[in-house]
Amino acid sequence: MDPDASYIEPLIDNGNSENPKKDGNIHVIVAGGNNMSADSGGRDGESIRGLFTTELSKQLWLAGPMIAVNFLEYSLLVVSVMFVGHLGELSLAGAALASSFAAVSGLSLLVGMGCALETLCGQSFGAKNYQMVGIYLQRGIIVLFLTAIPVAAIWWNMTNILIALGQDPEIAEKSGEYARFLIPSLFAYAAIQPLVKFLQAQSLVFVMSFSSLTTLCFFHIPLCYLMIFKLGVGFRGAAIATSVSNWVNVTILATYVRFSPHCKQTWTGLSREAFEDLAGLFTLAVPSAIMVCFEYWSFELLVIFSGLLPNPKLETSALSVCLTTSSLMYMIPYGLGAATSTRVSNELGASNPNAARRAVAVSLCLAALEGSAVATFLFSARMWWGWLFTSDAEVANYVSQVMPILACLSCVDSIQGVLSGVVRGGGWQTFGAVTNLSSYYVVGLPVGILLAFKYHYNDFGFWIGMLGGILTQVLILSMATARTNWEQQARDAVNRVGGPTKLSAETNQPKNSDSNSLLAREEDSYVLIE
Repeated sequence: MDPDASYIEPLIDNGNSENPKKDGNIHVIVAGGNNMSADSGGRDGESIRGLFTTELSKQLWLAGPMIAVNFLEYSLLVVSVMFVGHLGELSLAGAALASSFAAVSGLSLLVGMGCALETLCGQSFGAKNYQMVGIYLQRGIIVLFLTAIPVAAIWWNMTNILIALGQDPEIAEKSGEYARFLIPSLFAYAAIQPLVKFLQAQSLVFVMSFSSLTTLCFFHIPLCYLMIFKLGVGFRGAAIATSVSNWVNVTILATYVRFSPHCKQTWTGLSREAFEDLAGLFTLAVPSAIMVCFEYWSFELLVIFSGLLPNPKLETSALSVCLTTSSLMYMIPYGLGAATSTRVSNELGASNPNAARRAVAVSLCLAALEGSAVATFLFSARMWWGWLFTSDAEVANYVSQVMPILACLSCVDSIQGVLSGVVRGGGWQTFGAVTNLSSYYVVGLPVGILLAFKYHYNDFGFWIGMLGGILTQVLILSMATARTNWEQQARDAVNRVGGPTKLSAETNQPKNSDSNSLLAREEDSYVLIE
């Protein structure tokens, strides 16, 4: 029996019975369990398939551009390091170390804090509290700019910090110089993240992929070439180009927000309200940042530990190739997770718990298919993949032996990416932070270190340990998602961002319940008419 059958469905009609949802009148259909027609089962099946097909198309529409954005933003720093690599070993080492330190100490922090806006902007938009979407954008920029100030101080003193950590003084000096020219990029990143979440919440994703593509291809690459090889700025030119390119990205996105008719309702101009309740945003942004950073840092720690193995040159080189591969492959589930977060937050904000539940089911199916495809590809490419990164036969052969483990990890990581999107969409960042802490620092890293050093599995041990950590994370998040009371989550969203307070979604009533209860439905939302 279709759960919709016991509810009132508002049909909006302009006198056209062919398209009843476009009218100005509310037509009440009361259907009890005993009034079902004989062929309702077939129609129910078709309705369910239609709902899942619609949800699938929405998620693919969101995920495709978001995956492109992830790849393009990841490419920005990679392209800079590639250009610097032509200037010599010292310049490459300095730029690579600075980029890695910048990602760990600042960029991952801003990305994590920005994820709080996936909850707030997404649920506000779903609740049709459009003005607050723009207010949260402004609050997000303020909070991230404030966060970037101490990070900038750390980057300014990167040379001394790296020397204190035991790095080669010459490389540390180069890294510090490179990092200082990256500081403007840090503040651009503090603006990009809220802008991306603001647009993502409204499913305005194609403008982000256009902006990222334009920035990379028409500004960053030409500017790197010009400054490094034509103007003689040297390796600092790559850092300057990165900063300029990120601000170009900010300009494109901000211009779209200001002038696009699609943002007319959500962007109503600068407001003093943006300075209110900044602490409230911090309370969600901090666990959100911890959730992201715990996961990101655990993988970066592998590089440090690999340098302590018996053959550090081979182990570190192979692990770097595998880590880069894992990061590239994760761009896809991260895009799927962004789509999941948007759909879940929108539906919870609109008080559509069943639609949110359906979004999770569809996204998990997509993740399973994507993860299987990526795992198959990596396993099939294991014999030649390493040669794309190195001409050293020993390193390439080592990578080929690790690739089967990496294939399994990427498959599970696809599920993890989507489940993390559910966490962000639902506003469970504190739970996500605790989950990531226990998964990676109680299971993943300790098991990996034990296998690598005590049982001499070396890099194999690290990756087996991280696979165990991700499996633990997926298990915990899966259990939490399966046990979620989506109706309560919808009520929590209303309390968080405001919106329709008398909505419930397709709740299953007992067959003997009062079938004359009047409920009005707009798409998947049910509003009690008192």
